[in-house]
Amino acid sequence: MVHPLPQSVLFCCDHNAVRSPMAEGIMKKFYGTGTYVQSAGVHNDMEIDGFCIAVCQEIDVELARHRSRSFDMMQEWGDDLSSFDLVVALSPASQRRALELTRFFHLDVEYWPIMDPTGLGETRAEKLHHYRQTRDQIIKHLKERWGEPTERS
Repeated sequence: MVHPLPQSVLFCCDHNAVRSPMAEGIMKKFYGTGTYVQSAGVHNDMEIDGFCIAVCQEIDVELARHRSRSFDMMQEWGDDLSSFDLVVALSPASQRRALELTRFFHLDVEYWPIMDPTGLGETRAEKLHHYRQTRDQIIKHLKERWGEPTERS
C-alpha cells in the first residue's frame, strides 16, 4: 500500500556507510526536497563505502560527499529523533537502537530487511553485483512505501 510522503524520515543501519546513505540519497533523488531525509548508524567508525558510491552513481545519486554519523553524534549535535516522523531501520542492530532511543516518543520505527553487501564477492564485478542487489532492494521498498518516483532527472 502506497503511503503519503512523511515530513521527515531517518534511515539507519549499522555504520552509516552503505545501506542508510544509499536509502537517503535515493529517496532524495526519487521524491525531491519536500521530505527532510537524513541517515545515521549505530556506529560511525567507517567512511562511505566506495562500492556504494559506484552503484549509486549508476542511477545518478551522488554519495561521495556523505559523512557518516551515528545516533550518538546526532544527539551531541542536538538532532532530536522525536523530530522525525518515521525512522526506517535497515539492519537488526539499528532497529534495536532506534526502538531504544524512541521508546518515549510517539514515533514510527519500521524495519526493512536490506542485505548487507560488505564482504560478499571476491572480484570487483561480484562485489558490484551484491551492492546493486542492495541498492535495488532499497528502491523496491521505497516504491512499495511511497510509490513511483515523483522527481524526474
